[in-house]
Amino acid sequence: MNTKYSDLINQTYYFPQEEFKLNKDNLLFHNIDLMKLVEQYGTPLKFTYLPQISENINKAKAWFRKSMEKNKYDAKYYYCYCTKSSHFEYIMNEAFKNNIHIETSSAFDVNIVENLLENGKINKSTYVICNGFKRDEYITNIGRLINNGHKNTIPIIDNYEELDLLQAEIKGKFKIGIRIAAEEEPKFEFYTSRLGIGYKNIVSFYKKQIQENDKLELKMLHFFINTGINDTSYYWNELVKCIKVYIALKKECPTLDGLNIGGGFPIKNSLAFEYDYQYMIDEIINQIKIACDEAEVDVPNIFTEFGSFTVGESGGAIYQILYQKQQNDREKWNMIDSSFITTLPDTWAINKRFIMLAINRWNDTYERVLLGGLTCDSDDYYNSEQNMNAIYLPKYNKEKPLYIGFFNTGAYQETIGGYGGLHHCLIPQPKHILIDRDENGILATEVFSEQQTSDDVLKILGYKKKV
Repeated sequence: MNTKYSDLINQTYYFPQEEFKLNKDNLLFHNIDLMKLVEQYGTPLKFTYLPQISENINKAKAWFRKSMEKNKYDAKYYYCYCTKSSHFEYIMNEAFKNNIHIETSSAFDVNIVENLLENGKINKSTYVICNGFKRDEYITNIGRLINNGHKNTIPIIDNYEELDLLQAEIKGKFKIGIRIAAEEEPKFEFYTSRLGIGYKNIVSFYKKQIQENDKLELKMLHFFINTGINDTSYYWNELVKCIKVYIALKKECPTLDGLNIGGGFPIKNSLAFEYDYQYMIDEIINQIKIACDEAEVDVPNIFTEFGSFTVGESGGAIYQILYQKQQNDREKWNMIDSSFITTLPDTWAINKRFIMLAINRWNDTYERVLLGGLTCDSDDYYNSEQNMNAIYLPKYNKEKPLYIGFFNTGAYQETIGGYGGLHHCLIPQPKHILIDRDENGILATEVFSEQQTSDDVLKILGYKKKV
């Protein structure tokens, strides 16, 4: 009878997979022995596997290159990293090994760009795409960047007033883009994105405020579909509308030569995940090419702003099951040694799914459980698995500690969770390690941050030690 946890996984999914396999009854992630990490660093533990960042960047660049060659698409592709997914320096250092560009969202992002320039991680030819609603400090920082000679900075106009604000701050001629306010999927509470300018208003906006202005050079039209790049009628319909706006604008504006299709590539959130990246890119490139050829305008350079796709699959979290509570005849609660609300906030905020697997004891029998966090909050639990509301793990045994891993958690979780700050019920921030691999395939690990101490938290709260 197949009652082992390994039997369950093998029956439910194709296993092993590219990044997951077993060493006896312990899980390996990219050939990293996760139990050795636990033995060396303890739990709870966050980790970042840096080589995955470069791997995903180069996969996407290869897919676009192949598609452009296939479709005889005579323009360039620019991969931009969306910094809001993870602003950490170790992420930037790895990402910018790969000749890519950068997208910003707020004022402090520009300070990061200046630091990257100062340290030679990016250079004057790197595109800096400045998105978002721009308050005074953001406008000032963008102006400083351009005035200091970074001419490939392109502020994306989000509303009608930003043009005047930017012109007051920037000396001489500068490049701009315009963001389209995409229409949202019908299930949303609202019909149009709060970001950008409406489809029907863009050409008239260009004619009234940009066309005769010698200080401005319109280079880019930008859009982002909130639901991501998915093979749905909604996505293809919105893409076609955006292409039509580009063509109409291009006929009025010869300097326009860039179409930014935003981010939105999904990442693996289950062992059953399927997504044909090459097909999606082929279709996008093909539709742009057909529409431009029919309208007799040059095809645009393509920009993307992948954030989660860049960093998501590099991250993971490991917890120990501390205790099991039998709350009624049917419900067993496995309590982890941390909190989902504080360390994986998207599981609580938007019911996001991550890949969850046992780290050890794969040859033991399994049971159905619920996973609970340490905070005294009824929402601090995880149940977003393939079999909704059902999680299966090796049976709890007080004498045989069980460890579980959540994978592909590298985007947004640290910033949304308030890295280095206060957390719900003052649950401490876990230790975080970086994992790298040299040219010979040898792994190296280092501690990026230790687990938060009570002194760290009390200092933030304003408590002072007696002298």
